[in-house]
Amino acid sequence: MHAHGIVDLFAGPGGLDVAATWLGIPAIGIELDDNACTTRRAAGLRTEQGDVRDWGPEKFPEANILAAGPPCQTYTVAGSGTGRQDLDNVLSFAKRMANGEDVTADLAKLSDPRTALVLEPLRWVLEAIEIGRPYDAIILEQVPAVMPVWAVMDEILVGLDYSVDHGVLRTEQYGVPQTRRRAVLIARRRDKGSVTLPTATHHPYRKGAPRPEEAEGIKPWVAMGEVLRRPKPFVVISNYGTGGDPKVRGQRNSTEPSATVTGKISRNRVLTDGTFSRFSNAEAGLLQTFPPDYPWGGSDVSQQIGNAIPPLLAAHVIVAALGLDPELLNDLTASNLPLWSETTAH
Repeated sequence: MHAHGIVDLFAGPGGLDVAATWLGIPAIGIELDDNACTTRRAAGLRTEQGDVRDWGPEKFPEANILAAGPPCQTYTVAGSGTGRQDLDNVLSFAKRMANGEDVTADLAKLSDPRTALVLEPLRWVLEAIEIGRPYDAIILEQVPAVMPVWAVMDEILVGLDYSVDHGVLRTEQYGVPQTRRRAVLIARRRDKGSVTLPTATHHPYRKGAPRPEEAEGIKPWVAMGEVLRRPKPFVVISNYGTGGDPKVRGQRNSTEPSATVTGKISRNRVLTDGTFSRFSNAEAGLLQTFPPDYPWGGSDVSQQIGNAIPPLLAAHVIVAALGLDPELLNDLTASNLPLWSETTAH
């Protein structure tokens, strides 16, 4: 593939765009949220502030790669779940859009307008084909609850001459010091070669099981303590957990990966030698694999961090989607991320 350029819909504070910058790929993000845009500007990321529904591919002619992480609040297990009720509607809308129908009026009737945003990437893909500039590659990322939508997108994209793969990836298997599951879809135009989701580089984490040794090139998962460099061991007590014994609910030691970093990470209590503290924004960002000096701005920073795709995972996904050499990722490790000030100085 020739030179790449990414247009990133719902770009947030820049998880995917940080990864693109590491890989030397120009990216421009569209983001509505003021706080995320404040961070993006501080980080020097190219940004159009506004609603992705107000634009289309013709506005970004230099971008031959479409990336999107549509807002997931209505699909999340923790959210109100209206998206799950509307899911059947969304799936039929997607098929109707692929058949050339205009479903704008029907989308307006959904009980939560955010639910329809998951179909925006499809609109961009179809419009790009219509203007004769189909995207060379497509990257979609979301909570696992949207897997049925990605399955339909997969089917539609195959019909539009793309090679497609989608599935649920576990972040700790890509060197992120955190257990988090993300539904990822990647597609590449068939004449540019076929795609498969990125191969895991690290072992999966199993609660209570010993940390596995490196075997056949698969590395042990990364622990919080390796990344945060706090002088003493600590225990993180979150205000939610995965059931089990209520006394150990939501507890992780510094010798384990973090639990999923959410917008509530600032409420987690960090216990060291009997005293409680909180994670700083920089530390919360490191658990998501943002650079240690990433210039968080605006308010509600923990929400920005929790909503973002971990840049290290995004880097693996971009490399797989574009068919780049996985060796490009060798020097990117969660415990030794390049300083953002140095990355952007070149």
